[in-house]
Amino acid sequence: MTGCILSAMRHTASLFLICVLGVTGAFGQTPPPAQPGPAITAIRAGRLLDPDTGTVLTNQVILVEGRRIREVGPTVTIPPGAQVIDLSQLTVMPGLVEAHNHLALTYKPVPENNVYYYTYVQESTALRAIQAASNGIQMLASGFTIVRDMGNNGNYADTALRQAIEQGWIPGPTIINSGIIIGGMGGQFFPTPEMAKDHNIVYPEYLDADTPDEIVKAIRQNVLFGAKVIKICVDCKPYGYTADEIRLIIRESAKSGMKVEGHVQTLAGAKNAIDAGIWSIAHSGALNDEMHKLMAQKGIWRAGTETPPGLAGHPVSPEAYRRTVDGLKNAYANKVPLTFSTDADYWVEGKTRGELCLEFLRVWTDAGIPNADTLRALTINGYKVSETEQTRGPIKAGFFADFIAVPGNPLEDLDTLKRVQFVMKDGVVFKKEGVMTPAAFFHAGPVNGWRIR
Repeated sequence: MTGCILSAMRHTASLFLICVLGVTGAFGQTPPPAQPGPAITAIRAGRLLDPDTGTVLTNQVILVEGRRIREVGPTVTIPPGAQVIDLSQLTVMPGLVEAHNHLALTYKPVPENNVYYYTYVQESTALRAIQAASNGIQMLASGFTIVRDMGNNGNYADTALRQAIEQGWIPGPTIINSGIIIGGMGGQFFPTPEMAKDHNIVYPEYLDADTPDEIVKAIRQNVLFGAKVIKICVDCKPYGYTADEIRLIIRESAKSGMKVEGHVQTLAGAKNAIDAGIWSIAHSGALNDEMHKLMAQKGIWRAGTETPPGLAGHPVSPEAYRRTVDGLKNAYANKVPLTFSTDADYWVEGKTRGELCLEFLRVWTDAGIPNADTLRALTINGYKVSETEQTRGPIKAGFFADFIAVPGNPLEDLDTLKRVQFVMKDGVVFKKEGVMTPAAFFHAGPVNGWRIR
């Protein structure tokens, strides 16, 4: 009888242990609760603009799951519990791209009299990184969800900005940054012999690279410290790069998957860059009809940075503006791949950095470029030159949820882009009803992965 009782007790204890282990897991640890799925947001778009085709669809629903778009269409089913955002009175469209800016640089009338050289001397990289964060927020508020940040950012403040945004610490556009501009000795500066002795007045704004070994090392330094595109001074000095040297730069950059943009000032420099097959050319002063035809043949992007008149502190003469408009008109007629690029790295009273950039739309209007093609330059072409077109930009299923909403129809009136009412970046609402609501973007630690370089 005693043996039966002991056997029963052992059997009961075994069942209890099995139950406990089954419920709590090994070592008595309570299994973690089931994690909720990604948040789902449904956007009711009264009008959905597709810049690629230049068409507008009505009464569409964009279903966003987590950071990405799950579904788009007129008959999309909205799941129970989804957050619904009503943009039925607005035009929803992909985010804008600024293909040439300098977010960690803002030169001003006071104290440096709009002289960039003095700005660099008096402001630390740390301060400029904070300034870059502010300028990035200003760009996003104006609808720019991607910015190519093309140098003049101190000692890699552009990389710090990109990392902070990608970590999820602060709101901002997707940053495609170049690191430090590579060029012949002196870069765009003209230091005295005393200043140039230890390169302390040139670095970190420019990397001197005059020989093949120096060129390779400069490119690798930028890659190591977080650049996503390489920028060179093609002809900032009389000893500018030859076509063969630019080919070396292109080959070395390609090892790390990088494209190359060239700052061009002269006709000879433009010829060398085009002959070498550079990815994009910044600035348009040296680009004539012949160069435009060659660029079109090779598919080289034009980041023209045409400045309109009327910006306080940055006068443009009627003659210079006529040349600017004629140059853009000629590039369009020759079917050169065009990007919206401003180089607006200065302060104009009463305007944010994003608002300042949108003033450059006037040049495109004055050049007679149809609104549909200007919108393509602002979006589709921007995604292509930034190499994001397979993952970010277009409003398509599977893509990151970046888009904006404006009143009216930009195909009929480009100025409606100056009145952005709604911005979503990575599936998070940044601006709603014309008011920034960035609280959801601020985090004390990485939310998108800590190993971001």
